[in-house]
Amino acid sequence: MQKIVKTEYSDVMRTSFINYAMSVIISRAIPDVRDGLKPVQRRTLYDMYELGIRYDRPYRKSARIVGDTMGKYHPHGDSSIYDALVVMAQGFKKSLPLVDGHGNFGSIEGDGAAAMRYTEARLEKITQLAFLNDLDKNVIDFVPNFDETEKEPSVLPVRIPNLLVNGSEGIAVGMATNIPPHNLGEVIDAAVAFMKNPCMSIRDIMQYVKGPDFPTGAIVTNQDELEEIYTTGTGKIKIRGKLHVEKGKQGKSQIVITEIPYPMIGANIGRFMNEVYGLVETKKTTDIVDIINQSSSDGIRIVIELKKNADVEYIENLLYKKTRLESTFGVNMLAVVNGCPKTLSLLEILQEFSAFQMELAERKYRHLLDREMSEKEIQEGLIHACDVIDVIIEAIRGSRSRDQVRQCLVSGVVKDIKFKTLAARRTAAAFRFTERQANAILEMRLYKLIGLEIDALRAEYNETLKKIARYLDILNNRDVMIRVLTEELLAWKQEFATPRKTLITNLEDAVLKEKPVEEIPVVFLMDRFGYAKTVDASVYEKNMANANAENKYIFPMMNTDRVCIFTNTGKMHQCKALDLPYGKFRDKGVPVDNLSNYDSKTEQIVFVCPLSELKQSNVLFVTKQAMAKYVEGASFDAAKKTIAATGLNEDDELIFVGFLSGKEHLVLQSKNGYFLRISVSEIPEKKKTAKGVRAMKLDAKDTLSNAYLLFDKDIVVHYKDTDIHINRLKISKRDTKGVKR
Repeated sequence: MQKIVKTEYSDVMRTSFINYAMSVIISRAIPDVRDGLKPVQRRTLYDMYELGIRYDRPYRKSARIVGDTMGKYHPHGDSSIYDALVVMAQGFKKSLPLVDGHGNFGSIEGDGAAAMRYTEARLEKITQLAFLNDLDKNVIDFVPNFDETEKEPSVLPVRIPNLLVNGSEGIAVGMATNIPPHNLGEVIDAAVAFMKNPCMSIRDIMQYVKGPDFPTGAIVTNQDELEEIYTTGTGKIKIRGKLHVEKGKQGKSQIVITEIPYPMIGANIGRFMNEVYGLVETKKTTDIVDIINQSSSDGIRIVIELKKNADVEYIENLLYKKTRLESTFGVNMLAVVNGCPKTLSLLEILQEFSAFQMELAERKYRHLLDREMSEKEIQEGLIHACDVIDVIIEAIRGSRSRDQVRQCLVSGVVKDIKFKTLAARRTAAAFRFTERQANAILEMRLYKLIGLEIDALRAEYNETLKKIARYLDILNNRDVMIRVLTEELLAWKQEFATPRKTLITNLEDAVLKEKPVEEIPVVFLMDRFGYAKTVDASVYEKNMANANAENKYIFPMMNTDRVCIFTNTGKMHQCKALDLPYGKFRDKGVPVDNLSNYDSKTEQIVFVCPLSELKQSNVLFVTKQAMAKYVEGASFDAAKKTIAATGLNEDDELIFVGFLSGKEHLVLQSKNGYFLRISVSEIPEKKKTAKGVRAMKLDAKDTLSNAYLLFDKDIVVHYKDTDIHINRLKISKRDTKGVKR
């Protein structure tokens, strides 16, 4: 019988979302502070170990690894497993690759890895020795897999500070982690020093850990801020690419980039090259001739060719300031600690690592001690058995079953056992071997009775006693355990540490002194679709007829001027003439939407002019509801890209903007066919935010459709199949109805 449970929908959603979020945080996106691995990485490495894909054995197909991992431990799709496998094999992403990849595993320039059916992999030596080697010593707990058909490790017994060495990045629900990689040798030195002196401060630790050590090298430029970042676990690290200048052909110089910021790896290299192209296109510099990516498997080499006598220092600063050659790495050292996500300082990470190593050592040497104690028990039994071997043999020959002999050895039961002598029976009755000793005696081969074998057994027994003493010393003496751990760490450093790649220093921010742009006259052209450009005055003169026919707004200006765009919403948008494409007449131009805040979907352009002319004029505004005013043009000289040009009533919009000289007449035309001609002297000056005064009386449903400024030139308006010469209209007063046509 089904039972319907009524509950609040919001409670169900809240509980479900929290459960989902914690699942993503703990089981997918955030690494464990102890081994520095996410679950997919841990499961992949363990599966490779179980499959026997060791560093000293042949490579195996990646598809086999992915399939086995997915089937046994990680049921989240093959792509996530293969992506994790690929990243662990990429030396340009990991300071210490954990997987030895064979085949196309991608490139630093963002090329993806080949399909898993083509690539092969095996464990790296350090992964096998320092991550997986002690799994058989009961050092960690195993938990059921997703369908409880297998067991998987809850954490790997990693013997190096992997979270710091390889770093980590991941996006969960409501939180993310971004831990930079560090140098293995430096981190091990810091861990050793911390184990010997747990009272160390962040500043003390930074005597060993100078800062991040990115696989791509480059330069960290804010060394003084690192202490604060390592104290709080959050902050921003500034990274600058490394470059030098080489002499090219014909005395020209070329800037060669040999190391890039870590965030620039992948597709960002291509974006960087596009940014350099953009510097040339936008006239930020004219000294760059070409940029060539000569990078290979040997390393990064991006060559920027310069003109002869180019200002190299200016271009270097331009690259740092305007491109991603100087990038920021946002640090957020978030990791899972005791099942909960927590932002950690450098000190806390070392504390957790040290505690984990002590736990591993405790469990490892407890396991080894138990094993040696078992060996000691068996060896003592065998040595004693050799002394009374004749009696044991008589007991075996006189018994009818194995169990009867075992009872004799363990409890001295000699009933129903035939002995040759009474002395042998008495000796056998005194036997008190343990169960384990009795089984070992019964399984002992006769060749063990050779004199040399007995001597070897005694030597093994003495060696076992030494091991037991050593393990007890380690387990009972914290200082001894720390010495053992530090010796192991230093051995890892000796074998696997590499020199630091990233330079840590303090550098001033790149100072970019903009070179004055050569001021030249240009002609602005914008068609009815909003595509704008500038051309040389001589180019316009040669193509004047076509230019006038194809473009809606045309005016001369200087290339250092700004273009002002007035729209029906009462706003004025600005863009720099230098941002517009300059050159050929047949070039299409760019939409002004891309260069300003103007939105062609919600606004209509009413008037376009250069700022220089605007500042020297009085500007007339007329709205659809016949509100009019003029504003001093100098008030529109603002740094903002968008300002309010005029105030508007509700449901009103701007229909006309023009320059005033003070002697013109203004003609207003309504949709119902009323025309009113007034002197502009009747229009008052107002501020930008003002709405103006009513220039014409309108019927209830009538609105203005057009406005015209009259000069000496005759203007003819076509209305209802009639040509109206508005210059011949009678001059009337403002705020009158006008004449009907």
